Amino acid sequence: MARISTADELRRHYVTPKGRSLTKQLDFLDPHCRRFIELSPFIVIASTNAAGHADASPRGEQPGFVHTVDEHTIAIPDRPGNNRLDTMENILENSEIGVIFLIPGVNETLRVNGAVEIRDDAELRAGFEANGKQPATVLVVSVREAFLHCAKALMRSHLWDAAAQHDTRPIPSMGEMIRDQTDDAGPAESVADMTARYEKVLY
Repeated sequence: MARISTADELRRHYVTPKGRSLTKQLDFLDPHCRRFIELSPFIVIASTNAAGHADASPRGEQPGFVHTVDEHTIAIPDRPGNNRLDTMENILENSEIGVIFLIPGVNETLRVNGAVEIRDDAELRAGFEANGKQPATVLVVSVREAFLHCAKALMRSHLWDAAAQHDTRPIPSMGEMIRDQTDDAGPAESVADMTARYEKVLY
């Protein structure tokens, strides 16, 4: 096995991109991108810190939880989580992020890249109120690139296929796994107990 360390070495293994794989890239959100965002209940945010260490964080709510402010701007509420603030602290060091939008049942995804600010404007936060709660902060992204990503990855994974869904949970509860990972001698939280606890603090 040889390590690939230059762009020329890498490109020898792949054909040169051409046609719509290049022309589809936009520097704004057209009506199709805006509709995709409106229908998406789940996103993944990729960020890096000043040292280049990467992180990817899932976010999800009802479809349309990400707001399109205009054709160059989106806003993403930051709901209660584990308070590690990995994404948020990365943004303070490196203001570039990537976002992938998914729509259940649709194999294509939407990729949006751009510069981001963490905002706590009262009026902005109020626009994201849900269940009587406002997000602590809102991520405001200035869109630099937006383009549709082909369906191959989701087709290969059968992500939306009913036949690919597990009838029973194939892994231990999160409580059991963390207990094993941390050598915690205490009782492990069940899936039912965890779900009930989460339901109280979703917003």
